[in-house]
Order: sequence, then structure tokens, then C-alpha cells
Amino acid sequence: MEASPTSLKRLRFGKLKVVRRRLLQRYEHQPFISCLAGFYSCRWRRYQRERTEPGKCCCSMRECMFFPLLVAAFCFSLVFLYTWGEGKNDYNNFDWQTHTLRCGLTLAFLLQILSVTQVIIVGPYLAILLFLFLIPLGMYSPCIREMGTLGPKPALIGHRGAPMLAPENTEMSFLKTIEHGGDGLETDVTISYDGVPFLMHDDTLKRTTNIQEVYPNDTGKAASFFSWDALQKLNAGTWFLKNKPYVGMGSLSKADQNQAMNQSIYTLSSFLRLADSHNKLVIFDLYRPPEKHPYRNLWLRKILDVILNESKIKRHLVLWLHDSVRSFVQSVAPGFQHAMGRMAPIEYLLLHNIGKLNLVYTDMSSEDIRKYAEANITTNFYVVNEPWLYSLAWCSGAHSVTTNAVHLLKDLSQPLFLMVSGSPLCLRAEQSYSVRKKELE
Repeated sequence: MEASPTSLKRLRFGKLKVVRRRLLQRYEHQPFISCLAGFYSCRWRRYQRERTEPGKCCCSMRECMFFPLLVAAFCFSLVFLYTWGEGKNDYNNFDWQTHTLRCGLTLAFLLQILSVTQVIIVGPYLAILLFLFLIPLGMYSPCIREMGTLGPKPALIGHRGAPMLAPENTEMSFLKTIEHGGDGLETDVTISYDGVPFLMHDDTLKRTTNIQEVYPNDTGKAASFFSWDALQKLNAGTWFLKNKPYVGMGSLSKADQNQAMNQSIYTLSSFLRLADSHNKLVIFDLYRPPEKHPYRNLWLRKILDVILNESKIKRHLVLWLHDSVRSFVQSVAPGFQHAMGRMAPIEYLLLHNIGKLNLVYTDMSSEDIRKYAEANITTNFYVVNEPWLYSLAWCSGAHSVTTNAVHLLKDLSQPLFLMVSGSPLCLRAEQSYSVRKKELE
């Protein structure tokens, strides 16, 4: 049976449409639209995409419902990015075991009580709460300043020395801080059973010594209950080579590895002599011995004796932080600089001759820093490891920071993000990039 003229016309018209479609695919490239359509709807070819009639919405009801979810996911990604940036600074001081247990218990509880209806009700509330939470991020930044109002670069105080480059609280660690231009040294002081002040942060010796090899039956014993002779037999550096204490640490040179392997527990007297010889400030946390320790009630006098008589460090280099016997210390060592570990009224600080505040970085406020500075009271923030957080402290007017990363922060010549009002688009992104490049090198 022969084909009718109408069928032939339809066949020819269909072939023309195919040819036209191929011509469009070949000569009208739209890579951006193709990528969007492909990723969003798996319609990679042009002829697979339907044309939208004028006056009609281009999205189906399902796509319209998905759009708010996409926006919410983007907002949450901003929150998580901010949380990650701040959490990265405190990663090594975080109690992960307790946090994991808490999250597990919370998740189990939520799985029992949540339902679809509750999610629908709570969802808008959380969205509004998230919006209110994000508002302050765009309201104020201390790094937006008038020309010439940026203060000097905050001084760098090595937190237990340079614990990213050497075992903490050892001679090598403090020498690394001095080598990289640190302005001061921070440490922790404990007293041995026979009255020798030495440097140790933890209550026990398990983390930072080889006590499991030397005294395997005393790994849980308090560090202050060991005699100095027993402490001298321990190695304080091999642990650093076995388990890197900080994320992102670089590899040590062969010389540094050999030096770290030969580190021992450091005495307070040796620490003070080292700081005095290099004219570095010192600040320390003092740990009172536990009950039944022979120096429980004499520990401060013993420490003062080491500072004043054994080491004979220049008194203006000592930042005295302990608050319980401050008046006594001021009477026997009038040259010490005095610092307080919490915020207090200016009148109180001036009355007690306290000239510095030693605060956690979350207490950072440019307004408070300015008020204290007007009364000639400086501020030190701890522990500041990330360049962006150091930049924020700089913009806020901090006088100094305690850090684990002196070797990274010393190269910053200005805050990473600094905008001078009155000068358009003067965000110093290109300079922060060059600083980052130097750090990576």
C-alpha cells in the first residue's frame, strides 16, 4: 500500500526537525545552562529540555518545595564553616571523648521523640532562630577601621614553648620559641615530693613522658608525688615523635628528632635562667600540691625562693598571675608585673596594682580592651593559634597573645582582613594570600 501525500509530508517535516535540532546542538552552545540542567535534572542534551511557555512557571511544585531546602542547607553550611574555623583553633584542647558520648546520648533521645509533625513545627522556628543568629555576623567587625587607627602587632608568648615544633615544656620547646622571635614564654609549674619546682602541665606523667617504660606501676600517680631523682630518669621527648599532638604538624628534621629524643623534665630554675638570658617575659600557671604532700602549704614560698634567689631573673620580666597571695608577693617582690586571669572593674585593678589581664580569647571585646587601655591596663588572650583569630585580636587592640604557633604568626605583617573606611574595596586579600603562601612554604 502506497504512502499517502500527508504521511510523506509528516515524514519530511520530522526529518527537518531532527536536522534543525542537530544544528542547534552544534552551533548554539550553552555550557552553563547545560551544566545546570544536567546536574539538576539529568537532561544533558538540548532537545531533552522542555521549553517553558510564556506566562508559566519554569519549576514544578516539587522543585519549588526543594528550593527552601537548598537555601537552608546553604545557611547551615555557613554556620558549620564558622564553627569549624573557631573549633580548629581549640581542637587540641577539646574533650572529644566526653563530647562524643554526649552527642550519642542526645541523638538517641531525639530519635525517640521526633516525628514528622514535630519537624514541620520546629523547622520554621529553627530557621528564624538561625536567621537571628547570623545577623550579628554582618553588623560589626573590629577590622573595619579608620585610617591610622590600627594598633601595634600583639606580642607573641609561647604557650608551653613551641609545642608544634618540640615537646612541650622542655628546653627545646622554649629555645624554638626564642628562635622564632617570641616575646615571652608561658609554662606550668608543679612541685616534686622533695620540693623541686618543675614544669609539667598534666596531673600525671603518662602523656608527656615514658613513665610506662620506667615506672609501669606508677602511671596513674600524681606527678608531684615523685622525687626529683625519680623524675630525672624519665624522658620527656620520645612521646612527641610517636604521637604528633597537633593536627597538620610538619615533619621534623633529623637534627630536631635527635634533639627531641634527648629532652628531660625541665626545672623552674633552669627555665627562668633561660628566659632571663634572652630577656623574655615569663608567665606561669602554678599548681598547688595535693593533700598529704609535704609542700602543700609551703609551695608558694618555695616558688618565690627559686624566682628571687636561685634564678635571680630580672623582676620586671615576671608576670605574676596567681591571685591568692598577691599582696604578700607584692611586698617581697615589688618589681613583678601583676596580671589577673579574669575581668574585673578598673578601680579594683588599679587599687591592687594589676596592670594586665590574661583572658581566654572568647572574652575578646574591642570596647573592653579600649577601656582597659585608657587606664594603662593591657590585655593578653589565650590560646590563639589561627592567623585569622590573631588578626581579630590585632584589630581589637590586644597587647599580646599566648599561642602554640609562634612560628606561623610571626610572619604576619598586618591583619589578614583589614578594611580602612573611606577607601573603596581595600580588603587586603592579596596580602593575606601572600602571607598564607609564605606559611605554606
